[in-house]
Amino acid sequence: MKLVECVPNFSEGLDMAKIDAITNEISGVEGVKLLDVDPGKDTNRTVVTMIGPPDEVVEAAFRAIRKAAEVIDMRTHTGTHARMGATDVCPFVPVSGITMDECVELAHRLGERVGNELGIPVYFYEYAASKPEWKNLATVRSGEYEALPEKLKDPEWKPDCGPAEFNAGAGATAISAREFLIAYNVNLNTRDTKVARDIAFTIREKGRLARDKAGKIVKDENDKSVRAPGIFKECKAVGWYMDDFGRAQVSINLTNYSITPPHLVFDECSRIAQELGARVTGSELVGLIPLEALVQAGKHYLAKMGKLTGVPESELVHIADLSMGLSDLYPFEADKKIIEYQFHRADSLVAMKTSEFADVLSTDSPAPGGGSVAALCGALSGALSAMVAALTHGKKGYEDAFDAMEELSIEAQRLKEEFLTDVDRDTDTFNRVMDAMRMKKKTDEEKAARAAAIEECTKEATLVPLGVLKRSLDAAKLARVVAEKGNKNSASDSAVAALTARTAAEGAWLNVVINLPGIEDEEFRTVTKTEADRIRSEVVAHTEETVALTEKILEQ
Repeated sequence: MKLVECVPNFSEGLDMAKIDAITNEISGVEGVKLLDVDPGKDTNRTVVTMIGPPDEVVEAAFRAIRKAAEVIDMRTHTGTHARMGATDVCPFVPVSGITMDECVELAHRLGERVGNELGIPVYFYEYAASKPEWKNLATVRSGEYEALPEKLKDPEWKPDCGPAEFNAGAGATAISAREFLIAYNVNLNTRDTKVARDIAFTIREKGRLARDKAGKIVKDENDKSVRAPGIFKECKAVGWYMDDFGRAQVSINLTNYSITPPHLVFDECSRIAQELGARVTGSELVGLIPLEALVQAGKHYLAKMGKLTGVPESELVHIADLSMGLSDLYPFEADKKIIEYQFHRADSLVAMKTSEFADVLSTDSPAPGGGSVAALCGALSGALSAMVAALTHGKKGYEDAFDAMEELSIEAQRLKEEFLTDVDRDTDTFNRVMDAMRMKKKTDEEKAARAAAIEECTKEATLVPLGVLKRSLDAAKLARVVAEKGNKNSASDSAVAALTARTAAEGAWLNVVINLPGIEDEEFRTVTKTEADRIRSEVVAHTEETVALTEKILEQ
């Protein structure tokens, strides 16, 4: 699923009725989850965080901006935070399955609507900026609301979208795409804030003032102080004291975790603290974190231990928690801290107990059905191959296979997760076909719309099992590798991995074929059937070879 976060800031932090009116617009968009509403009295500003699929989040953001323009009058607004509009800023942040370029497109699409439909001047900044000098929000917002009347008369300040006219009530809005910001703190076993500040100055990108051997600040030819840069890019940090816990802490903002991930910062803080005679006791996440950041942390620490990194997602998160001491101050609750986990479906099939899934499957409801079961078989195949890899890696006598098992385990875990997604995806697409068939068909227009919807949904319902079929071939190939190179004591498991891959393929092939007669597009039918037949044959061949190989091993 594609997930995007959006964090609009509204110039109202005192009147909860107005804030509720704005956030109710967001909550009213199906598919969008309102994660946080943080009003500030001194700033007279509210930061709102939402998450959801791209199109739905854009719609929710537009409705919220529209409502803010209705209930907030910038002519009477005061506050300590810089601002230039009722909706001051509205950044999009990629979370899962979506690129920064796609978030830029979302920002531009929203800007067009806000400018054209609401008559609010819009400026794009950061990754969405239309010119280099507007990448910096401080530049875009220079002079704030009060400067807008004169700025908008200047051709150099012509907005990216909307009229170059002063909107007295709503002001102007800055829209962007940016990286996810992780608020991350590292805890120390000392009350001494000097230690915390020393670590902060060393790790942050800004670094510290450079000093000569005598301890004097170094000046350049213009008599300006020279700074010695810190270790990490995209890292901001300060040191402070926490009264509630009686200890010093390094407070960190990581503005691009793909460049500077929290686990590397934690390791470096631990090293520096030890040099200073202190010790890191753990760390703390303030707010949410993308799943990928913790997955990479888990892999990092497993690799340092010489362990297999192709383990389940839940284990990687657990290792990250233990290794970074994320429960040092408060219990680390993954379901509340990982942003993707905020969007788990209550009706997910894969979240059911095995007995619950079997019970649902056994009823007279046509979904879930064979397609979901085929996908589940594929997941079991990937899981078995990962298991054999884990039982081979690190075992004496199989040293030559360690690297292969490491790579295979990672791919097997990835396939397992894809197959599990397909369990729900297959049922979802079937239900959409049923919804299309229930559309009205009284008029010619209604009949045409219904026929088009059925065609589109049936194609989608065919492509899902085709995807399962393709992945089944990958699973069958992995089973063959673990049968050849894996732990011989697990030979039967390798064969079952192959057989479940074949079951997934056969079931997926049947679900492709049964859908094809209901599709009008002849080219789609022909191409899809040809591809499905070819893949099925390859899976069968791989499986038969793997089973034959296993039988030879068992006879030895």
